[in-house]
Amino acid sequence: MRVVAFSFPAEAQQTGKVARIGYLAVNSPSLDKQLIEAFQQGLRGLGWVDGQNITIEYRFAEGKLDQLHALVTDLVALKVDVIVSAGGTPPALAANNATATIPIVFISTSDPVASGLVSGLARPGANVTGFSNYYAELSGKGLELLKEIVPKMSRVASLWNPANPATKISLKDTEVAALALRVQLQSLEVRGAQDFEAAFSQMRRAHADALIIQADPIFRGEWARLSELALKNRLPTVVPQSTFVEAGGLMSYGTNNLDLYRRAATYVDRILKGTKPADLPVQQPMKFEFVINLKTAKALNLTIPQSVLYRADKVIR
Repeated sequence: MRVVAFSFPAEAQQTGKVARIGYLAVNSPSLDKQLIEAFQQGLRGLGWVDGQNITIEYRFAEGKLDQLHALVTDLVALKVDVIVSAGGTPPALAANNATATIPIVFISTSDPVASGLVSGLARPGANVTGFSNYYAELSGKGLELLKEIVPKMSRVASLWNPANPATKISLKDTEVAALALRVQLQSLEVRGAQDFEAAFSQMRRAHADALIIQADPIFRGEWARLSELALKNRLPTVVPQSTFVEAGGLMSYGTNNLDLYRRAATYVDRILKGTKPADLPVQQPMKFEFVINLKTAKALNLTIPQSVLYRADKVIR
């Protein structure tokens, strides 16, 4: 198979030991550009510069989860000092399966305990630690916002990928929230973009009032298409990533991922200076963002209550 490697411009290398970081990502360099820049910014703030005192080996799966094993195997063979797994639970699981000795720092995983990555948040217990984007109330908050915007909402569709164990966790949280809000949840499995049209057809037949899309790599790069399908089918939609709203979707509520990627650099720094991953507790999200697109709301003939707009971190007009 083709190994996807990527290098960023670097300055002349300094003398002395150069640490090597392996960076394993689900998506492509173009999709993750801002996240990578946030991670690099965090490293620079701690004195680590790619091409000077560190070398970063980038490997991108381009959205193909079945490539993760080969990509991380390549990083292990290079004997990197630490592996950063970015973009969710799948790359973290791939890294964890590939090595029990190289330190691993994950970014944006779902529940790392439930997925078996660590034995506990306070004491990870092995060579794996990192930054989780999991917050049990996230799915419930998204549904609450939909309910405020569509008060008569009684049936909500949920798109999710059954191949991703992390998505199963968020789906369960959504089911709990739906029960509390007294709305019926229509669970729709999709394994790729080829399943989108059929899923929206099922939503129409079931007369869904709104849609929640669970976080998953298969949706990255497809936000414009999903926003078009949601608008075509008159479905107010909420997702965890703000890039959906920027692509024309109605709204997002989720973890501020740029903050997670900047903070992840602190653990890489500490590991390179000798701290063991087992001594670094898993960090949970500290910053959240709510973004809403008023142009899309107008196209859906929705009036967004001022009480909702006041809470938005960003409003696209």
